[in-house]
Parts: sequence; C-alpha cells; structure tokens
Amino acid sequence: MVKIVPRNYKAIDFYSGIGGWTLGLKFTGINVTDSYEWWDQANNTHHANLKNNTHQLDIRELSISNLPNNVDIVVGSPPCTQFSYSNRGGSGDIEDGLKDIKKFLDIVKKIKPKFWAMENVPRVAKVLQKEILPNGKLYKYRNIINASMIEVYDFSEFGLPQKRKRCIAGNFDHELLKSYKEKCKLKNLGTVINSFDKKTVKDCNFNIAISSNALTDNEKEEKLSKEELRFNKSSKTHHAVYNDMSFPDSFDKPVRTVTATCTRVSRESVIIKDEKKYRRLTVRERSSLQGFPISYQFFGKSYSAKLKMIGNAIPPVFTYYLANSMIGTQPENLVLLENIKHSFSFSKENGNITTPETVGKSYPENRSFRFAIPNLRFKSGTRFELNNKNKTKWTVDFYFGDSKRILKLDLNLEMQKKVLNFLKSRDKNYLKQVKKIVSNKYSSIDCINLQKIWTGREKGEHPFALLDCLGKDALSLIKLLEKIEKDFFEKFVRNNLTRIDKNTKKPIGITKLEKYSREITAGIILGCIFNLSTEKL
Repeated sequence: MVKIVPRNYKAIDFYSGIGGWTLGLKFTGINVTDSYEWWDQANNTHHANLKNNTHQLDIRELSISNLPNNVDIVVGSPPCTQFSYSNRGGSGDIEDGLKDIKKFLDIVKKIKPKFWAMENVPRVAKVLQKEILPNGKLYKYRNIINASMIEVYDFSEFGLPQKRKRCIAGNFDHELLKSYKEKCKLKNLGTVINSFDKKTVKDCNFNIAISSNALTDNEKEEKLSKEELRFNKSSKTHHAVYNDMSFPDSFDKPVRTVTATCTRVSRESVIIKDEKKYRRLTVRERSSLQGFPISYQFFGKSYSAKLKMIGNAIPPVFTYYLANSMIGTQPENLVLLENIKHSFSFSKENGNITTPETVGKSYPENRSFRFAIPNLRFKSGTRFELNNKNKTKWTVDFYFGDSKRILKLDLNLEMQKKVLNFLKSRDKNYLKQVKKIVSNKYSSIDCINLQKIWTGREKGEHPFALLDCLGKDALSLIKLLEKIEKDFFEKFVRNNLTRIDKNTKKPIGITKLEKYSREITAGIILGCIFNLSTEKL
C-alpha cells in the first residue's frame, strides 16, 4: 500500500458540513487547519472525526479579518437550497443564494490563496456564467473567476458509487482533474450494498476493513408497506412530468443522487430489493455511497438529521482527486484513494444511536392524493389524474400542454355532453357500450370515508384500488374506441382542447393531443362520468 506524502499546503474549509472537503484534502496530505459551519450537529460530526479547528457560526456574518493567515487553499460548499430544482420546483430565491457565493468569493479575494474551489448544484454553473458578465451580480469578481473555471462534474467518473453531478468552480487545473477519470474504477450500488453482508466489511472507497459487529448506523428500516411500495414505484416509473427511474434501484450501476431530505414515500428515496423485500437504505449505506469511510461516525440527534448531513455533504472521494489536481499530481503518479494507507483515525466514540423511520400508521387529515390513472398517462405533464384537492370530494382532472405550460380541462357536465354527443354522431350504439363498461359503479363512492382510509383513520378499500379500477375501465373504453378511425378523435380534440399561445399564435401541445386523441377521448368520457357520479353524493 502507498503511504500519504505530507504536503506543506495549508487550507481552510467553509460551509464545511461533516467534513467532505477536509477529509479529501487530508488524504492528500494537505493540512486543513480551520473549518466553518453554522449547523451544530454537522459541526460536531466534523470535529469528532477530523479534529481540526471547527467554528460554528453564520458565515454571512463572518469577519474576514479574523481568518487565519498564510492560507494556500480555500474550499467550500455554499448552501444550494435556493438554486436546487427540488426547491419549490426550481423557483428558489437566487438573489439570496448569491449572498453566500459572494461571501465565499469575498474570502477568496481577501486571502488570495494559491488555489480555491467551490461546489454547488449543476444549475449554479449557468448562474455563475451569466452573473460574471458585465452588468452581472458577480462582475466585480471577474479577476477571480471566469468561464474557464466553471465545470459540471459527474462524481461517478471518479470512483464514487453514485451518479452525482455538481458544479465545481475554481482556479485549479481542471484538465488535470479530468485526466484522472481514466484511472478511476467504476463502482456501483451493488458494490456497496453487498460489502455489508460479510463478517469483515471492506470499505470499497478506502483502505479500511472492520468487523460487521463494530459497524454503526447500519440498522435496516422495516420493509415498505404495500401502500409505500405502490407510492414509490408510481412516482419513479410513472411520474407525470419527470423522466422514469428504475425501480427498484439497479445494483449494476452507480446509484442516482443521494439527497438530504426524503421520506419513505418519495421519488427521491433510493429503494432496493433485499431478500424479496423492498426497503430504503441504511445511514451507513448512504454514507458509503457518499464516499465516507465505514468507520466515520455521525453525531446527528435524529435519524433524519443524519440523512440530511450525509445528503448535504460533498463526497470526499471526489475532493481527494480535486486536491491532487491542486498539488499537481500527474496521472501516472496518481494513487487511487482505496490504495492509500493512512495512520489517522476517526472518532473513538460511536455516534448517537438513532431509530430508523417506520411505516406510517396515520397521516394528516388533509393528506394529498395525486396519481395519474393507469392507461391514461402520456408523459410531459399530459395525464388524467385522480386527486383529492378538495378533501371531501375526489375528482378526475385532465392536464395537458407542453413543458412550459400545463393546462387543465374541467371534466364536468358540459364537457360530458360534448364528448357523448360527438360519439353519438358517429354511432348511437357506442353510448350503450360505454354505459356497459362504466355503468353506475362510481355512484356509491363515499369521498369523505375514502379520505379517512387514505389518512389511516378508517379501514376499507384503498384509494389505489379505485385508481386501478379507473385504469381498467379506461383500457376497456380505449379498446371500444379502437373500432373508430383515429381521424375522428383528432377532430374532437382539435375542436375542444385547442388553446392558442398568445405569442406564437400556435396551438399548445397539439402534437401530443392528436397522437393520443383516442385515449384522451376515452379519458374524458371516464372522467366526466366519475366526477358527475361523485358530485351527486
């Protein structure tokens, strides 16, 4: 094994979290003397494991004059909340987010380190490129940062078992860093999960092995309930707007991005199949996927706090290679992280014992239900949806349009008359066949009781059963309408669903409407009948 060669570089770490930057630099032999972080639990975790000077404070209020002297490297990860697409659909307060980036750049401007690097979500790359231009909000930093210093990296290309893309800005040698990818070994989700099945657990990221009995934070959550399983699968494989994800997550490739916040029923949760059961990842599995050593300890006060601090961290697997590019390590001399022999240890004390989340027994009375109906989901936001916006009345709505504008069609009595009269104009017999398929099966639905079942306050037929019933009837209607030429239905959607863009003067989303005109007509018939049936109750 190769030993760490000490370097004379001195570094400081801002928005340091649990130590992703500091740990990577430390494995390179760089001395990180001080780190700065506002969250006490993350700061405590950082200090317990890495022993450097940790300062708990709001960095926006930090006096730059109080920083250490003779600093060679400045690194940091300003908060990404305002820039993330997951924050209110990408509508975060960018102006507020730029305050932290400005503070970081002010520190760089004052200290004048030999190297600096800043990490954030991929979206920030375009924000930086725009704001450093004349009249931009970061133009005054033009002597510090330019477009050539801004890149988006996929950390899985550097041996992290996670496909995590991040914007990295800095004055280090980006091309040298990219050259390391050829030496790094691709790791996948299975590499991590399977490593924990052994009596002696070998860290896939570091030259560390410990007994499974000594492993902490690896208690498995209970398996997903049928409802949780359906919820997760639907949000990943049939999301109305976003691309499909694999379900369960594949062991054969790097896992998708590990997030800071997720629940047992969310699109963001990584779900694996373990002994014919579906479950979420343990804290330890998540931390390994984030590139932290299996002996690293987490001092979060709760289970969710540990998930948050791990999900927010920058993976030390990547920062190790970035640090190597700062000290000028040539590819032929690069030592892979998993081959480095180190003499330092992490916290001698185990982290707090926290209890994994369990299956929800009951939920708030206003718990939302919004799922696209099987056989009536057409991607890009176009779908028929069963929802409970009014918690005392469940309805079917039709959404359509394009990526920028999602429109809604009310499936009411007026629309029912239009669609049934249109169908009647083709052949009166179709109305009788429609009635046979749908009949009066929805007239007995008790929406108030359905909401109680959905929130765990009553027992009875689950809303997913209703969703599947609608999906089955939709398929029967579609097959019935297959006897009619498609041009007939294209005419209906053009006459009744066309909405004109005020600027382009073109119909919005007309291509998809015409492509699925038969299915959409069937969905309108079904939705109108359902809504009018439940409206009478």
